[in-house]
Amino acid sequence: MVDEARTDIPHSARIWNYWMGGTDNHDIDRRVGDASLEIDPDIAEMATESRRFLIRAVGHLAGEVGIRQFLDIGTGLPTMQNTHEVARGIAPDARVVYVDNDPLVLTHARALPAGTAGTTGEGVATYVEADFNDPERILDEAGNILDLTRPVGVMFMGVLGHARTHDDVLRITRTVLAAVPPGSHLVYWDGTTDSPHYVRMCEEYAKSGGVPYIPRTQDQLRTVFDGLELLDPGFGKITHWRRPDSEPAGAREIAAYGGVARKPRCDT
Repeated sequence: MVDEARTDIPHSARIWNYWMGGTDNHDIDRRVGDASLEIDPDIAEMATESRRFLIRAVGHLAGEVGIRQFLDIGTGLPTMQNTHEVARGIAPDARVVYVDNDPLVLTHARALPAGTAGTTGEGVATYVEADFNDPERILDEAGNILDLTRPVGVMFMGVLGHARTHDDVLRITRTVLAAVPPGSHLVYWDGTTDSPHYVRMCEEYAKSGGVPYIPRTQDQLRTVFDGLELLDPGFGKITHWRRPDSEPAGAREIAAYGGVARKPRCDT
């Protein structure tokens, strides 16, 4: 990842923050963000819709499913209604571990209402400094906060496009899911190749010095859920996942697909 001190190089987390109306960004991020919008006007809508998907998915898992532990890997910069706010708003005893290796993201760890990790029944929200390419380390660190013998909501929210290959995506997700028990759930989405504007925007962003993001096909993204039980409505556009009638649909189509799936009780 790009060092926080480098304000002359764009940073995807800061650009995402800019698109969502945040203030944790620099001039270079705003300029690249605006240039990206010229190529793909739908990208700001993707940022907003991805957060709505997070809110719906975490709300469902903490509410109807009863998940009390969340592992949010590659979390990015906080904006609005983050995972711990949604989960603990429903279940105050929920424990949330955010994972990132970005220095800028990690500075926000101090502001979290972390609770006391060793206090029975008390909620926790904390960060672990680790790279998603090293899932074994993530599990070692997260195991100090979460009980990995109990169900966990594992989250990869639009970050695994930064993985070098699709094989890396599968290695990372399967390593983490193998370490959590049946009844755990995966919440996952990434950008796809459906939109030529989005693909070109990602290509241009890579030329700017930022960490490349590789859109992949719907079929590639769907394989991440192999061996899991997809919750209704299954794999598809994140804008369609359990969207309530009271939540207006965005005006733009976005190339973001994913879903929520349960690790089954028995291997099949």
